[in-house]
Amino acid sequence: MSDRPTPVGALLRAAPPDRLPEVVADHLRRHYAAGRVEVLLGDLTLTGLWPLLEPDGPTGNALAVRCFGSQRPLVDIAADANRAYLPLTVWGERLGVLVVQTSLPSGTGLTSDLSAVADELAVALRAAGAVTDRYHRVIRRERLTMAAELQWELLPGRSLGDDRFLVAGQLEPAYAVFGDHFDWTLAGDRLTITVLNGAGDGLDAAVLTTVAVNAMRNARRSGADIVEQAELAGDAVHARYGGAAHAATLLLEIDLVGGHVAAVDAGSPRAVIARDRDIRAVTLEQQLPLGMFGETRYEIQRFRLEPADRLLVVSDGVHAATPGGRAPYGESALLTALRRTRLQPATEAVGTVMRGLREYHAGADPDDDAVTVCLDWRR
Repeated sequence: MSDRPTPVGALLRAAPPDRLPEVVADHLRRHYAAGRVEVLLGDLTLTGLWPLLEPDGPTGNALAVRCFGSQRPLVDIAADANRAYLPLTVWGERLGVLVVQTSLPSGTGLTSDLSAVADELAVALRAAGAVTDRYHRVIRRERLTMAAELQWELLPGRSLGDDRFLVAGQLEPAYAVFGDHFDWTLAGDRLTITVLNGAGDGLDAAVLTTVAVNAMRNARRSGADIVEQAELAGDAVHARYGGAAHAATLLLEIDLVGGHVAAVDAGSPRAVIARDRDIRAVTLEQQLPLGMFGETRYEIQRFRLEPADRLLVVSDGVHAATPGGRAPYGESALLTALRRTRLQPATEAVGTVMRGLREYHAGADPDDDAVTVCLDWRR
């Protein structure tokens, strides 16, 4: 191992955006006696890890999947070589796993060094996604509908977090979602989350949601609070559709210091809080969906989180799902699924809830798309 290897961050910044995995592999071979190197990316459903350097090579094995889920490095020690699995994560968003086979001993700070390389690669991959399609092609295992293309491009990411919180969201069906959506942003000690359910089907619903989300962002980025965000978005949607279409929306502004939550409930998304072994619904007075009428005014309602609380927000495609005439999923099956997530991080919990929803449909196609957002307040 070279005493002073060239910083991998500098190499990545100088590289073409579509060649980042090759740059890292070359760096690892030069300075860390690496043999096989692979970059595995999580697909849109986060159910598989797919190779970048060898597209026809093996997908993520059990250790790679465990690394991705736990977000901790793992080292498989063998007689001839060690194989390290390093999470590729940036600002709490899980991208995939870096796999490095090396003949260097594991007790020499190797894991720390390789983790630093993985962190640099994760940041570079996140930035490069805006200017190359290479990584998008890997995580798409089938073609998206045009509506889904709009929705995925509109997302802020699939998870976000630091030592204070972790939030994660999931859209389904991933390749054919149309009107449901989530958004979030972090500013100091304030986390803003919105969950939307745009009325209608297909591309029309996706365009409606795009208008509503961008109107809220426009207001938010101009310094507006969640009431003004809802009102501007409502006016924008009404101006475009004249009341013929609307977007049911829940806006939340969370104080990450004290746990105080300000909410604007403009329609159907529902929230529940898991606290210790207790799960309770957040009771809010529903106001009019965005865009149903012109110049609608909204009011803030308030509730509070306690340290270690889990807040789950779901669209009506989750809580109101009634496959085969069964009781709504949100009445009891959702709570059962949420209890299964007690030992999981938020990034895994959203998948558990969505798998429960699929099982509830017993193989039948759902009538609506669905969004789940999970927030763990760590404080």
